[in-house]
Amino acid sequence: MVSKAKKVIKLKLQREIYNGEPYEYYPLGKYIVAAPGVCGGRPTIKYHRLDAMHIIGFLERGDTRKQIALNYRIPVAAVREAVKLASLYDYEESYS
Repeated sequence: MVSKAKKVIKLKLQREIYNGEPYEYYPLGKYIVAAPGVCGGRPTIKYHRLDAMHIIGFLERGDTRKQIALNYRIPVAAVREAVKLASLYDYEESYS
């Protein structure tokens, strides 16, 4: 039996001031972060309260990447990153 060890990546908490308020997050990508206290710490779009799992849901219901980006005033690249990270990160598990 071959066992696959999970690769553990230690993320460093980033701290900055955004709109005059402290903002702390763990970067999961350029646009996707896990910010303690924002959406329960689940992956979100940086500086937004838009859960990355919702982006996947919007795509599944038929919205285009461009529609999502326009509707939520985020870069299309953020939508692409949410899709890419969904293949690496179990968004559903983060709701448990």
